[in-house]
Amino acid sequence: MKTIKGPAIFLAQFLGDTLPFDNLAHLAGWAKGLGYEGIQVPCDPRLIDLEQAAKSDAYCDDLLRVVDDAGVSITELSTHLQGQFVAVHPAYDTFFDGFAAAHVRGDPKAHTAWAIEQVGFAAAAKRLGLSAHVTFSGALAWPYLYPWPQRPQGLVEAVFEELARRWRPLLDAFDQADVDVCYELHPGRICTMA
Repeated sequence: MKTIKGPAIFLAQFLGDTLPFDNLAHLAGWAKGLGYEGIQVPCDPRLIDLEQAAKSDAYCDDLLRVVDDAGVSITELSTHLQGQFVAVHPAYDTFFDGFAAAHVRGDPKAHTAWAIEQVGFAAAAKRLGLSAHVTFSGALAWPYLYPWPQRPQGLVEAVFEELARRWRPLLDAFDQADVDVCYELHPGRICTMA
């Protein structure tokens, strides 16, 4: 157990635009002030430029100096969001678009290419003295299991409006024929109330 580092904290959920959450030096100092010895660094351009880290020992030395000056160490780099983009199910392209780098938004193929490049750059973790990296694998089957990210507001209503548009003429025809329509419900089916 001599290789365990910590206690450590994952910085992604705290990253923001205001002090002390706005850059690596401030976050590292904040984490140290809370008693942490390590930080897991999300590969967000506000904290790390992965391409620079992959190409430059000097850049990595500067990052290490920043966290060392704060009194903490980097325990892992994280490409959770980039890893997710390696294999986003097409049904989720629009949902995930807001998590992509600005220059690839609106283009699912560009999302994937960007993500593959970014996760590849993250092998620079070795330059930072790290032997582990955390990421997501993507979720090609996820639409069938769990809704993440959460559905945008109004999506469910829009789906039911579309169902009503498609089914209303059919239901009217059955009604005119004096025949009831019965829906058999299974996971993956939506009951229409047109």
